[in-house]
Amino acid sequence: MQTVTGVAPPGVRGLRTAYSAGTLRPRDMVEALLERIAERGDDGVWITVASAEQLHVRAAELESMPAARRDALPLWGVPVAVKDNIDVAGLPTTAACPAFTYTPARDAGAGRRLRDAGAILVGKTNLDQFATGLNGGRSPYGACESVFGGDLISGGSSSGSAVAVAAGLVPVALGTDTAGSGRVPAAMNGIVGLKPTRGLVGASGVVPACRSLDCVSVFTRDLDDAATVLDVLAGPDLDDPWSRRSTPPPPTTAVLAFPEALDFEGDEAMAAAFARVAARAASHARETIRVGAGPLREAGDLLYEGPWVAERLAVLEDFLDAHPDEVLPVTRTVIERGADFSAVDAFRARYRLQELRVWAAALFARADVLLLPTVPTTFTRAELVAQPVARNLVLGRYTQFTNLLDLAAVAVPAGTTADGRPVGVTLVGPAFAEARLLAAAARLVRP
Repeated sequence: MQTVTGVAPPGVRGLRTAYSAGTLRPRDMVEALLERIAERGDDGVWITVASAEQLHVRAAELESMPAARRDALPLWGVPVAVKDNIDVAGLPTTAACPAFTYTPARDAGAGRRLRDAGAILVGKTNLDQFATGLNGGRSPYGACESVFGGDLISGGSSSGSAVAVAAGLVPVALGTDTAGSGRVPAAMNGIVGLKPTRGLVGASGVVPACRSLDCVSVFTRDLDDAATVLDVLAGPDLDDPWSRRSTPPPPTTAVLAFPEALDFEGDEAMAAAFARVAARAASHARETIRVGAGPLREAGDLLYEGPWVAERLAVLEDFLDAHPDEVLPVTRTVIERGADFSAVDAFRARYRLQELRVWAAALFARADVLLLPTVPTTFTRAELVAQPVARNLVLGRYTQFTNLLDLAAVAVPAGTTADGRPVGVTLVGPAFAEARLLAAAARLVRP
């Protein structure tokens, strides 16, 4: 992975330490960042990067602050990348669809919180168009490759944000997560992907995928940085009617649940790698229990195989009608399936979802944390082109249920398979259990 060569360690804490010691200034960081972006060339990570002038103006603004003010800002001078379905004032929002482009006058709620905490918003990153996909290849702006190379997909839809962090361009990036878009790219690039509880981080200024399920997610290289960023982002958003106040459960991590009968699509190397991680985690837990994975998969199937796909159409139907040739065929196919479901279908699915939520509540009454593979297998970009829909569904097998069941999750890197592919696992817990999950990740998964 690339780092900030000769300047400072790339994480939030490393930057803050260097700034406090006077060995680094935000203006130096801006220059180094622009050089690294230029060196990587056309890597498919960025859709728009703020101009050098804009970034230096922000750096000068930060450097002009009194020392006491700087010390009070947890992200002072920290460069952050933002997925291009999240508004950043003065930079175009495209959602990876050029015909959809508009330039907002104000930041999204999450962006405002970052800026108020001292962050430098660097630019807008690539994504699967309209955040519809988990592979990172559904964009007219290119398809990012995983930092592991070998033509491996970057994962999506938050592809550019994940690669920007994994490649050492920025220490923090914002993504979104409806079906796993903040976790699948983390797994494919060996970084941390934190998916907060729905509504914990405001979603105002975010182009909706499924408005009732969308979350703003966080990519970092380590768990402590993820916790720091979440502390900045969490809180009421008066412009988001789905915003909620946190009611965290106790932070215990003693009882660990494992699913039975996992399906790795015949990927024996990935199955073996997960088994090693699970055994290590079990050795650190006070107690372990086994649960069936069937209800999780059933809930997840409601997202793309059930009437929740109609929620995507509810947002984009007028745009699709007005711009019939401006949306990628695979994206259009997925979204337009929403017209196949009736109101009766929606209510029946909602009734079943409530039953599945009761099942999940019973699970987390017995267990503190559920450990899952983030993805069952990996694919190359060529393999995704050959089967774009079926293989995309495989990627979401163990992520798609989370928001429907109103759960929190954190995806963490867990080494590699015997043949060198990235392995990621996800820790899942009840709503507002982010602190519990971060602690569990550090205790149970980190070697």
